[in-house]
Amino acid sequence: MVELKTERATASIDPHGGRLCSLVVDGLEILVTEGEKPTRWGSFPMAPWCGRLASGLLRHDGESWEFPITSPPHANHGTVLRADWSLTDQRPAHVALRVDLDEPWPFGGHVEQRFALDDTSLLVEMTIHAGDRPMPAQLGWHPWYRRQLDRGSALEIDFAADAMYEVDDDQIPTGTLVAMPEGPWDDTFVDVTQPPILRWPGALTVELTSDMDHWVVFTRMDHAVAIEPQSGAPNDLNRSPHVLRPGESVTGRMRLGWS
Repeated sequence: MVELKTERATASIDPHGGRLCSLVVDGLEILVTEGEKPTRWGSFPMAPWCGRLASGLLRHDGESWEFPITSPPHANHGTVLRADWSLTDQRPAHVALRVDLDEPWPFGGHVEQRFALDDTSLLVEMTIHAGDRPMPAQLGWHPWYRRQLDRGSALEIDFAADAMYEVDDDQIPTGTLVAMPEGPWDDTFVDVTQPPILRWPGALTVELTSDMDHWVVFTRMDHAVAIEPQSGAPNDLNRSPHVLRPGESVTGRMRLGWS
């Protein structure tokens, strides 16, 4: 475990999975720190795809590949959350990690992550690098936030978007955009007009920002919510892929700022 620390905040990162395991601000843990499976706690990286890959099948450039079904009937959240990352830089309030994209991913390449902590924010950055083959690529994070902290009132969420993806019976986006409904949600939003603000009245406020334009918001659990910035919608590797040419890269950022 790698620990970043300032006067107000402490972040703990596990190189196994490249996961942010804990984020304590003003003595308050804001993340879920344990779960029955790896996709239910902390804040884990998603690459080289985000969310559901339909039926675990990737079709690209006339070929197809099958991936392990991790959340039946789909392959969920990419491969790097189960991989061992290498530390490439470590300082008191900054850490960088790297992982190669190997089997079962057929295209090669590698992923880098950087965490930078100060007294008012945590900035996380991720870059996917293509190897010597063109490849589809997608990235994002899946943080689980506690509904109730050790003090203050229960979580309130401010969030608004002009559009949301319609999904089919298997919860795969169809590509059609519809109006944002009332929650609870397990949905992908675009055209965001109010980036997520998490308020625990009497305790803490956290503003979430990202340079990525898709947000998956999951509010169907009693103890936690997931608010996930990502570079595309679930199954976009099949429907509308962003393709990197050999040697190219794509970067995304997520910032958690508190007051």
